[in-house]
Amino acid sequence: MASNSAPGAGYECGSDNDGGLHKPLLPNSGSCQRTGSRQPSLNAAGTSSRAVLRESHVSAFLCTLIVALGPIQCGFTSGYSSPTQDGIIRDLNLSISEFSAFGSLSNVGAMVGAIASGQMAKYIGRRGSLIIAAVPNIMGWLAISFAKHTSFLYMGRLLEGFGVGVISYVVPVYIAEISPQNMRGALGAVNPLSATFGVMFVYVLGLFFPWRLLALIGTLPCLFLIPGLFFIPESPRWLARMNRMDDCETSLQVLRGFNADITAEANDIKIAVTSANKSGTISFQELNQKKNRTPLILGIGLLVLQQLSGINCIVFYSGSIFKAAGLKNSNLDACVLGALEVLATGVTITFLDRAGRRILLIISSCGMTLSLLAVAVVFYIKDNISHDSDMHNILSMVSLVGVVAYVIAFCFGMGAIPWIIMSEILPVSIKSVAGSFATLANWLTSFGITMTANLLLSWSAAGTFASYMVVSAFTLMFVILWVPETKGRTLEEIQWSFQ
Repeated sequence: MASNSAPGAGYECGSDNDGGLHKPLLPNSGSCQRTGSRQPSLNAAGTSSRAVLRESHVSAFLCTLIVALGPIQCGFTSGYSSPTQDGIIRDLNLSISEFSAFGSLSNVGAMVGAIASGQMAKYIGRRGSLIIAAVPNIMGWLAISFAKHTSFLYMGRLLEGFGVGVISYVVPVYIAEISPQNMRGALGAVNPLSATFGVMFVYVLGLFFPWRLLALIGTLPCLFLIPGLFFIPESPRWLARMNRMDDCETSLQVLRGFNADITAEANDIKIAVTSANKSGTISFQELNQKKNRTPLILGIGLLVLQQLSGINCIVFYSGSIFKAAGLKNSNLDACVLGALEVLATGVTITFLDRAGRRILLIISSCGMTLSLLAVAVVFYIKDNISHDSDMHNILSMVSLVGVVAYVIAFCFGMGAIPWIIMSEILPVSIKSVAGSFATLANWLTSFGITMTANLLLSWSAAGTFASYMVVSAFTLMFVILWVPETKGRTLEEIQWSFQ
């Protein structure tokens, strides 16, 4: 790199005025001139508004790709127990209950990470939080890889979970804070897309590698993430929150392109952050104010409903459903399901900043409700007919199609958008506390669903899917009645709308 700072008002290449801000490997990073203002003319030779727009997209996109290694790690952690169950139980002589504890401990660690994530992101920044989260992830995978008994397995899983809990909050917040408003939805969807890719990645590798080597491979996302974080700027909104206004402007200029006029956006950030800084310590009375209470309820509500719809139960037990449909290779079937998740989430990215968040949530919730209704009805009928009949086999295939349709509908909206909306609507003044609480609520609900799934399915498969269908129907009404559209609005405009 030619210098350690990006050009802002009165900055020169190679200056030391960036306060430790690392300059990313972005376009034009080495070609800058001293400017007396951050309002360069867009009519200069070789520069157009379209080129400036494209440059801002490229800068934010490259930063997003680097932090997306974190969600890949989350997906890898979530999916690891599926292809490795037989090998770990056999090699370490575990019982089913001991392996179930191993799988669920990542949720426990994630709860602890979620509690700590807000304060970490507040005081040491988004980049610093991700570096800290990456270290226990690496340690956790090493502990699992070299485990000789359950203590190392459990410790490794808890360490992974802690890192995942921090990553699951910090990454969507960072992406929302660096993205241009017309690309925030698409870039925000890279977070869940990367997570689903991580799940598919571990499923596919699980077909070829033993569990110890697979655990070593699990260290790679974070091993690449740590050095990558040193080449991207810190969130300009966090820098402003820390009263580092010069660094804020430098970071924003890097993210929007060196020919972009950042004056209006920088002023909006300063006004919003100045107002937030006046509030000081957050109290319950402040959280209960309408301007904070409404976005807090919306953020927590969407993340809780996301898990209450039963996605973890259905994905976790998809192998048994595939077997009931007559399919033999459950691991290969899981890979196919993972690929469909990636595809559906990828399609969501193309529509987020065109159609908007709200309409996609409505379509997703509606598709989930209808799919779960079909699956519940099919299982109810199957329980009342002979297992040897042709109708039973036909209904098994219909149930398989219904489950796949549910997963696709979930990934089309409810899988990605709740995290995006949470990161968009929470005001800066309460984001550290409220964001941690929302993330904790999500992981706590996930833990509850995972722990009760087997019991519910043993009680009644039809009743289980019917209960998830009721939650999805309520989610549909929740979105229609209360969730606002955030497409095409700055974070400051969204937060001011609740006042």
